[in-house]
Amino acid sequence: MYDYDLLVVGSANADLVIGVERRPGPGETVLGSDLAVHPGGKGGNQAVAAARLGARTALLARVGDDAYGRLLLDAQRAAGVDTVGVLVGGAPTGVALITVDPSGDNSIVVSPGANGRLTPGDIRAAGSLFHASRVVSTQLEVPLETVEEVVRNLPPGSRFVLNPSPPRPLPTEVLAACDPLIVNEHEAKVLLGESCVGDEPEDWARLLLAKGPRSVVVTLGAAGALVASSEGVARVPSVKVDAVDTTGAGDAFTAALAWRLGAGEPLARAAAYAARVGAAAVTRAGAQESYPTAAEVAAL
Repeated sequence: MYDYDLLVVGSANADLVIGVERRPGPGETVLGSDLAVHPGGKGGNQAVAAARLGARTALLARVGDDAYGRLLLDAQRAAGVDTVGVLVGGAPTGVALITVDPSGDNSIVVSPGANGRLTPGDIRAAGSLFHASRVVSTQLEVPLETVEEVVRNLPPGSRFVLNPSPPRPLPTEVLAACDPLIVNEHEAKVLLGESCVGDEPEDWARLLLAKGPRSVVVTLGAAGALVASSEGVARVPSVKVDAVDTTGAGDAFTAALAWRLGAGEPLARAAAYAARVGAAAVTRAGAQESYPTAAEVAAL
């Protein structure tokens, strides 16, 4: 038996958010709202989203020995995530500095901090966590060499899920392990580069599948998602909701999909559930604080 439904390997950031009437130009100072500090990072977000749904979840990440690190650990534990794999120290906790204007447009500067110090050696040292986990999910807010080491340490029978965000070209070894590779429109185009032909997500999915992953999921926002595997390509609808804030919705989708795949659901059905989770998340402000429980998803 597995101890965990999902092991998330990735980033944990403190999101520092200030509302502004307009973003400053070079050399300009503008006044903003009170500073709001939220737990974030794609790894931290995915772990909280999965645990909120009821998945037995562990996080493997690195934070600083500072107030932001303690904030992130507290948020994970409050959601029910096992933080035995969260390493402390080596650099300050990662921080995202975010300014948001009245239209909702934002500018973000990320200081990776401790996220950039999550090393291949840390992955090798966490072998027992990998062997205890049914599914392993990661992203690209930690070093690529660390993600490559995750792939090398996957035990037989476990499933690897990757959301390549922020997007960059991926080595063949990593692509071949993905089941699925989960991308949005922007990420698909970056991964495909000059080979990106056609305006239809179905075209992108087929081209990505030809690069080696066992399956591909393209998220389409309010339009749902598209799944592609050796069995073909299919659209998965979402549910209509009034969107308030899309922050972190992609992380909620990925976490839900990884969990349902680990429970044995077919790709299309797992993606349909994940689309409902993502839809529920956009009806509330923020990232982790917007994530629904399984009961809230069922009520949609």
